Amino acid sequence: MQHRRPPFTRTSIALISISISTALHAQTPPVPTASDWGGIGLLQTPTARMADEGELSFTASYTTPNSRYNVVLQPLPWLEGAFRYVSVSNRRYGPEWLSGNQSNKDKSIDLKLRLLRESRWVPEVAAGFRDIGGTGLFSSEYVVASKRIGDFDASLGLATGYIGNRGDFRNPLAAIDHRFEERRSGVQAGKLNSKSVFQGPVGVFGGIAYQTPWDPLQIKVEYDGNDYKHEPQQNNFRQRSPINIGASYALNKNVQLHLGWERGDTAMFGITVHANLAKATAMPKLLDPLPIDGGTGARATAGTPPDVGIDWTRITDQLSDNAGLRVSEISRRGSELIISGEQRKFFYPAQGLGRASRVVAQNLPSDINWITIQNTRLGLPIVETSMELNAFHDYLHRRIELNQLAGHIEQARPALQRRTNVYTTPIHRFDGGFNIGYQQSLGGPDGFILFQIAGTYSSTFYFTRNTWLSGTVSYNAYNNYNKFRYDAPSNLPRVRTNVRQYLTTADLTLPNLQITSTRQLGSDLYGMAYAGLFESMYGGLGAEVIYRPLGERWAIGAEMNWVKQRDFDQRLSFRDYSVATGHATFYYQLGNERKIIFSTSAGRYLAKDWGATVSLSRAFSNGVSMGAYATKTDVSSQDFGEGSFDKGIYVSVPFDFMLPRSTRARANFLWNPLYRDGGARLSRSYSLYQATSERDPGFFFDNLDAIEK
Repeated sequence: MQHRRPPFTRTSIALISISISTALHAQTPPVPTASDWGGIGLLQTPTARMADEGELSFTASYTTPNSRYNVVLQPLPWLEGAFRYVSVSNRRYGPEWLSGNQSNKDKSIDLKLRLLRESRWVPEVAAGFRDIGGTGLFSSEYVVASKRIGDFDASLGLATGYIGNRGDFRNPLAAIDHRFEERRSGVQAGKLNSKSVFQGPVGVFGGIAYQTPWDPLQIKVEYDGNDYKHEPQQNNFRQRSPINIGASYALNKNVQLHLGWERGDTAMFGITVHANLAKATAMPKLLDPLPIDGGTGARATAGTPPDVGIDWTRITDQLSDNAGLRVSEISRRGSELIISGEQRKFFYPAQGLGRASRVVAQNLPSDINWITIQNTRLGLPIVETSMELNAFHDYLHRRIELNQLAGHIEQARPALQRRTNVYTTPIHRFDGGFNIGYQQSLGGPDGFILFQIAGTYSSTFYFTRNTWLSGTVSYNAYNNYNKFRYDAPSNLPRVRTNVRQYLTTADLTLPNLQITSTRQLGSDLYGMAYAGLFESMYGGLGAEVIYRPLGERWAIGAEMNWVKQRDFDQRLSFRDYSVATGHATFYYQLGNERKIIFSTSAGRYLAKDWGATVSLSRAFSNGVSMGAYATKTDVSSQDFGEGSFDKGIYVSVPFDFMLPRSTRARANFLWNPLYRDGGARLSRSYSLYQATSERDPGFFFDNLDAIEK
């Protein structure tokens, strides 16, 4: 089949070339901005440009009949990922008894990879995949090149699939295999669109972005590679012109407004809200106490016994209030003072060390030269961080630089050497507090957003420092679950797809009630056992072990559980279904400047299926992480149902960035496109890999500047 290029194709490309040639005198290139589809681009088409590393953006755009809601992540300089929902206003989601008048919603995932960096004579080149992991309704593959020329940024690309639906010429890969001649359709929702990649005719697209003399305003002109005659669900449009024009206006550094005229007769409106999480810093801590001006007061006479004339009770109270350290024991080894405790307030370990050093410095005997904080988590000694006090004093008075101070700080395994105990605190028996809980479900046939707001009370009672009872009571404050009527079909045991019943049966629930005990089994080996109600759907008993050598890139762990399905009211009764489930997991950290955490878990899942989960996460030096996971088990795509396999995208951000007081809590966001039974794992309150995270010295030294805050 031949595809003749229409006259307006040649004319449009010529106009773009003329525009580029007239821009040679200009100086300031336009900054990359979002396209209608969220990723960096012009309007309907992508460019080879990328956002800054660590960027997270949300773009909403409307071009009748489609509304697009896009979330885009830039975990690496050369990798852009996106997920979206497209609302098609002139198509219904499902039958009226279930979905009412709700418009059709399509879920999709995009990837774009930079292949070449721009140089003086070489353009930036990228390849990308649109809707690679969704329904495939808008699936497309492309290669695009971009070149900056003064105030202009010109792009030209080739695409198969949706972006190139005009089909300007025959696919050259058809000369190798006739299957590239025509593009397959009808991909199952959620399945990777691998069978149609680079199939079908090739369309040309491109355009220019112009940075106006007014800094906030950028003008875009593009040649659209789609003629809209092959739209999904036979929802074809009339295109009066393939030339789209638009403008992006930066309202401030975090918000952009978009306006365009597309298809020759259709308006486009859009907004982008974006922030660079990798560059995020904590807001001023107006509610934190100021650091104690330690090290300037009188110190006890050399040789004075450490337990004479020192009020250790007052010091431990100060360590808790000012340094966030819940002390369990204070001891001495020669000229070194060792404080064992759990950091409960400050996100950056260096900040806790600096504040603790100030608290104790003015009360120490003069022959104490080193302070060591033995950091504990879940009652387990994780790492010992030692600092020479005179060097810290010199740094505070600007007599040495930060890199010199780093040479006077050491991290080591918790030591087993003999030491003299000078003070042991009573066990802190009880913690508790009220909170507000929020959970939601996106993109279902009942309603695009189903949500619940609940009031919760969580508490913990400590029998010993290593054994405790914890639980949460939740009461429904408000929800729109009256719309929740749909149960996803399943050919497997309903280990997760009964979610509607769990959410709607009772207002007062007991999501969690468990007893947990931990123990250090060796210098690098830790263990944990637990029993009770682990989550809203399951209770039982289990155990976890992890081997994580200090300072190494790798760790290996395993967890085994026997669980039984809870009743829908989330109280103390159970249903008949039970399963033994567990996994062995290997963790590895890739890279130095850019850390990527890779993990792979293999084992048995809740539906008694066997398989593996692979996760990749970009960990930034400030504590932010963003990543994705995928699970594949021995359940067939047909038995799994829509989605074919479990997958998701997640972002984790320290709450410390957002609050006027210091906290170690995190905001975790997970996008899981479908709730299915295959590849489902048990949710647990505690993880030994997370608990031992400070065995990686990199996070401490990457944020060493926090030591004086």
